[in-house]
Amino acid sequence: MPWKEPGKGDKDPWNSGSQQPPDLDDVFKNVGSKVRSIFGGGSGGEGSGGSGSGSGGLIPLIILLGAFWVAWDAVHIIDEAERGVVLRFGEYSRTLPPGINLTMPRPVEDLIKVNVSNVRSMENRGQMLTQDENIVDLNYSVQYRVSDAQQFLFRVRDPEETLREAAESALRESVGTNRLDFILSGAGREVVGNETGRVLQETMDRYASGIQVTKFNLESSTAPQQVLAAFEDVNKAREDRERFIEEAQVHANSVIPEARGAAARILQEAEGYRDATIALAIGEADRFDLLLEEYAKAPDVTRKRMYLQTMESVLGRSSKVLLDVDASGNVLYLPLSELGAGQPGSANMPPLVTPGAGGQTTTDRNSNRAAGREGRR
Repeated sequence: MPWKEPGKGDKDPWNSGSQQPPDLDDVFKNVGSKVRSIFGGGSGGEGSGGSGSGSGGLIPLIILLGAFWVAWDAVHIIDEAERGVVLRFGEYSRTLPPGINLTMPRPVEDLIKVNVSNVRSMENRGQMLTQDENIVDLNYSVQYRVSDAQQFLFRVRDPEETLREAAESALRESVGTNRLDFILSGAGREVVGNETGRVLQETMDRYASGIQVTKFNLESSTAPQQVLAAFEDVNKAREDRERFIEEAQVHANSVIPEARGAAARILQEAEGYRDATIALAIGEADRFDLLLEEYAKAPDVTRKRMYLQTMESVLGRSSKVLLDVDASGNVLYLPLSELGAGQPGSANMPPLVTPGAGGQTTTDRNSNRAAGREGRR
């Protein structure tokens, strides 16, 4: 009611007329008496009627609390990424799939939810000994997920610690079978990582740990700090060697095809020259055979024809000029220097003419004598 009403003056909402506020002691006494009546007790003045009233109110309350407890603790909603492991009096009973599932309320059955889709990660580092007795610093990480919820919870006491120790053991095995320079290289880290992941998965399967290793990453592999500078020099030298090898390979790829083409061309030219020479020799042999047959039929005619052909061939390449002085009275101008320019040493050397020789030069007379000897043969 409002504190003030028109025409009625001020009113106190907690005190209407002669009514007084309740006493706190009386309130607590009333609550205590009701609780005692519920559990079978009662005030001294109520007698047996109060006891029966309390027993009748206890049973519905217990039923109501039991129903609420069952509804709260027996109905479970399991996500798609989870699996529910049911324990009956602390012992494994079954595994529940995703969805709405029912169990018996605690303490009869208990439910543990395990995420089987989340990819978990673990990182570690350490120093290990290689095959060639060198120490290498390694940083690695393991990515894994739960493949079997029951095995993950009950087959191994501490699955993550077991995974850590098994990963270190598998990595030591792989590093111990390889040399340091191979482990420091990029390809070597990949090979060692794959091999370690395989051995680690086999170990976890043998333990029945319920863990599936999705990826083993060997993030870095370096030499100890005390000798790191020397190993960096070695790596630089190795990179220079690989670069020089690649450059040499590129040069070889450009030179070798050219050399092969030149070799093939030379072989083809040689084969062509061989075939031409053989054909020419065969032709000369056939011509000689035909000439021999004609010579056997008419030796004089054949000999004279051969002589004339030979002289025609010889004198046709000569730059000498033959004149019959007695047969002509005209004065001829001959550019002997130009005619003899094709012969070395004969540019300024005119032919020698012997008086009484009929206009023939000394060289021409020698040629005629040689021709006469050939004719007599």
